[in-house]
Amino acid sequence: MSKRRVVLTGFMCSGKTTVAKALGEEWQCEAVDLDEAIAKAEERTSSEIIEADGEEFFRAIEMRVLSQVLQKGSANVISLGGGAWIQADNRAVINRHNCTTVWLDAPFDLCWSRISGSNARRPLAMARDQSRRLYQERLSVYSLAQMRIAVGADDTVDDVVKAISTSLKASIPPSSSGNLKVKP
Repeated sequence: MSKRRVVLTGFMCSGKTTVAKALGEEWQCEAVDLDEAIAKAEERTSSEIIEADGEEFFRAIEMRVLSQVLQKGSANVISLGGGAWIQADNRAVINRHNCTTVWLDAPFDLCWSRISGSNARRPLAMARDQSRRLYQERLSVYSLAQMRIAVGADDTVDDVVKAISTSLKASIPPSSSGNLKVKP
């Protein structure tokens, strides 16, 4: 399983970072959180970049860092920020690198509970109504991921990791080398 490159997408606080780290441990491979990679490269957080320079400027940095992470090739699990998958250029570069994309589909109320309970600044989710609109806008694009894993309030990280692993194993034909064909 660790030879597969998996990219996790989903709304803010759907569990992408936590699940990516757990998958990395389970599969004994490198896991990269894109927002953490951006912060390391830019020496400031995604929120700080958005607040100082705007979302468009941030998206350009995000695309550059995502491309670098994918080209480096050492990370088998990559968790995206909530808006990274929404950008067509990011989806295209992920597809060119033959990654398997997994949408962590957590309901809005669960995401909002985690957002509002966190100390992290989220300039694109300052208020519940704003967040709900953003969530609704992004759903159709999240559904473009190859796999959908439903995430409920009672699901543990281990439950989600198991669901991803099971779905990935089921998607590999018996004679396959372990690489999935990516949908165009």
